[in-house]
Amino acid sequence: MKRSRVAPTAAGSSSVDLVALADHVEQFANKTVVVLGDFVADEFQFGEISRVSREAPVLILRHRETQLVPGGGANAANNFAALGAKVLPITVVGHDAAGDALVGYFRERRMDLSGVVRVKGHTTPTKTRFLAGWAHTVAQQVLRVDREPETELPASVRGKIGGILRGKLRRADVLAVSDYGFGVASPELVHDATAKKKVLVTTLDSRYGLGLYAKAGITAATPNEAELEALHHTSIGRDVTELERCGRATLAAMKLDSLLVTRGRDGMALFEAPARAVHIPIHGSNSAVDVTGAGDTVLAAYSLALGTGASPLEAAHIANIAGGLVVMKRGTATVSRAELLAVIRAEASGAGA
Repeated sequence: MKRSRVAPTAAGSSSVDLVALADHVEQFANKTVVVLGDFVADEFQFGEISRVSREAPVLILRHRETQLVPGGGANAANNFAALGAKVLPITVVGHDAAGDALVGYFRERRMDLSGVVRVKGHTTPTKTRFLAGWAHTVAQQVLRVDREPETELPASVRGKIGGILRGKLRRADVLAVSDYGFGVASPELVHDATAKKKVLVTTLDSRYGLGLYAKAGITAATPNEAELEALHHTSIGRDVTELERCGRATLAAMKLDSLLVTRGRDGMALFEAPARAVHIPIHGSNSAVDVTGAGDTVLAAYSLALGTGASPLEAAHIANIAGGLVVMKRGTATVSRAELLAVIRAEASGAGA
């Protein structure tokens, strides 16, 4: 007689088997993901406080180090790769130092860059953060300077992106759209591409245009609470009733299979069609070290889990654990598949002891 197993469960839900979560994460390495979105360069300028300037009441920093890492859609692509998936990025970068750095970064990691379009005169979006501290203290951000494209992408470039997208989707399990408002992704482009491959997990993280994708063929979205508030012109705060009203309205209006709302220290709220709502407590500590790019980690983990056949609730728990891990790291960071598996297996072992 086969021995039955009592499945350990994740905190906050008696219906999620942690062993099953680990099985889904194991399958991440078998998935191919197309990441369509705005690649951003996250630059960090580190310095030590020298003194206060005589010219103005500002700090003078003695430059110590410059780091440039993938941000925006590039960070999403980086997170997918860290979780073990084969990543096919589709984006636009300029012939500038930031564009060179991003291309070089992913080339070193042997990512397929055939979908990265270089455009003369285009400014690669760059967010430069200046971090300052005294000797032997933790540096704090004191200034951020953003460089952004000043013109829209030409129609010829948008057409080229569309052709690349249709081609790449022929061998993809998941399409992840990372829209930071710089014009690479658009509802029309996504709709045209997904209409030709209807059975496809299509996920969305849109900073400013969530509601615009209502008819684009999106199956799941991962907004944060502030983005949901902006969409509905409201304030949620601790009002769970208002959160659920906005979540259910968004789910219905966008015809999504699921909507995962990230809420910072309040965890996550999952909405499933037709009207199910589940609140998931934050995983780990509620004292985050750095939330920069955490939404990209959640998008990657949630999308990949759905791509392996996980239920939205299982995928949400996986994304919640990944998000809890990444916010404990400084800067724009990723979570590896090994890290995620180690935590899930440790919790499964502890729960079953």
